[in-house]
Formats: sequence, C-alpha cells, structure tokens
Amino acid sequence: MNPSTDTSGLRARDVERRLDRAAGSFDQADFVHGVTRDGLLARMRPMTAEATVVLDLGAATGSAVPLLQKRFRRARVVAVDRSASMLRIARSKRGLLSKQREIQADARALPFADASIDVVFSNLMLPWLDSPDAAFTEIARVLRKDGLFAFSTLGPDSLLEIRRAWQAADEATHVKQFPDMHDVGDALVRAGLRDPVLDVDRLAVSYGSSDALFRDLTAVGARNSLRGRQPGLMGRDRLQRFVDSLFAAGTGCSLTLELVYGHCWGAGTHRSGGDVAVDASKIPFRRQ
Repeated sequence: MNPSTDTSGLRARDVERRLDRAAGSFDQADFVHGVTRDGLLARMRPMTAEATVVLDLGAATGSAVPLLQKRFRRARVVAVDRSASMLRIARSKRGLLSKQREIQADARALPFADASIDVVFSNLMLPWLDSPDAAFTEIARVLRKDGLFAFSTLGPDSLLEIRRAWQAADEATHVKQFPDMHDVGDALVRAGLRDPVLDVDRLAVSYGSSDALFRDLTAVGARNSLRGRQPGLMGRDRLQRFVDSLFAAGTGCSLTLELVYGHCWGAGTHRSGGDVAVDASKIPFRRQ
C-alpha cells in the first residue's frame, strides 16, 4: 500500500511537531516510558554484552542515558531522536564528565557506519513508526555481529478502551493499530537480526476524568497523528459521546497497555551503496 494513501498510517510531520511541543512536559508525564524503561533494563541484566558504543534510539529527553551509562560503564552512549526539542533537553542533563552525545536522526535512516554499534536500546520508539521493518533493517546494518538490540513497544491490545469508545462516537480511526508480537518477531528475522526473544506484560492505567487523560496524552505527544484524522476541530457532541462511553461507569476509566519486550542479536548484515555514514565510536566529545 502506498503510504500516502494509508489512512491508518502516521503523518511524520505531525508526529515530529507533537513531540517537539511535548518536550517540555514529557518528563512529568512519562510514567509509562518509565515502566517500560525499567522493565527493559531488568530483562537486559542477565545478558552478557561488552560495549564501546551504545545507541539509545528514540531517546526522547534522555532519561535512560545515565542508566545505560551505568550498565555499560566503558561505553559512549549516543542519544538519537527525531525531535530536536527532546534532544535539547537531553543535552541539558549531561553531567560534567558525561560521555553522552545527541544526534537528531530518523530510525529508518541512521547516520552510522555498518557494524559500528555494540548495543541498540529502544524504549517505546517503534509505536511512532508506521511499520518497524525499515527501522529494523537499519538496526541490523549498524549493529555489529553479536551486538545486542533490546526494545520495548506496544501490542495490539493497547488502548482498546479508547478505540471502542471512539467507535461509539463516530466511524473515524483515532488510535493506531499496533503490530502483534509474532509480526514483530517476523520483521526482526526479515531484517537479518538473529535469535529474537519476545515477551508480553500488561499495564493498567487509571484516570478519574477525561481532562486528566487528555492532559497526559498531550504531555507526551500522543494525540492523534493518523493520516486519516478528520481535519478541523472536533464537534463538541462527538467528543462528549466519546467521553460518555469511556467513562460510562461514572467512576473513572482503566486503560490497558500491552507491553511487548524483545531482544535479538546482530548477524553482521551490511548494506552496500554510497550512503554517507559515520563510525559512532569516532564521535568526539569534550569536557564541559
């Protein structure tokens, strides 16, 4: 399907604009990212992975960087995100002797040389992409043989309550459909990554009011950025039907998040061509 005609896909400019706007409030509302970040790091604990260069792919404001630096003490951690505003905040958090670096880039076109990365850590970056395939292909390219790719993402049962409430309000699509765990595993293998292991956890998030829900969604940039989103302002009646359906019990609502965790290993996949790339281990850093 042509991405420009796929109404279930995401508008890249809308995503970037929302993330830029959310940068200042992200740390105050990123509790879900905190849960998955800690869950992902816990799953990585038993794994043996020596690292000189670690990518935090989809780093947002860089909250995982010091934890990755602690886990991989000899490594240089490179925070990569598509949002310049997120990376400015990540940069402001650097310690005096930090080895952290920030690079603005799209996960589907990484500016790094083949096999130049030891570990790729990606916490809830994949839900911001239409499909994981292009990102997985790039990760397979930059990851050295036997390098580690560890990630978290959302499964198809995520936000079912919001999806059903909108169905009671109109016929438009308001929530992105997230891929099944098995589809994610297949995409990893297609990209040339090796020995994928995935598991699923669930998280329930409760809200007492629609105001609190919308406030948190806005604060992390997670409002509707689908191509099929209806243009213009939403009518008050339609919004009220959604709220009435979601909060039908009158005592708040509980939202389901299906949390998918995975890891796999680099197989030494390389891409030929004349693309300009840099060896991440050669990125200079200076004391502040």
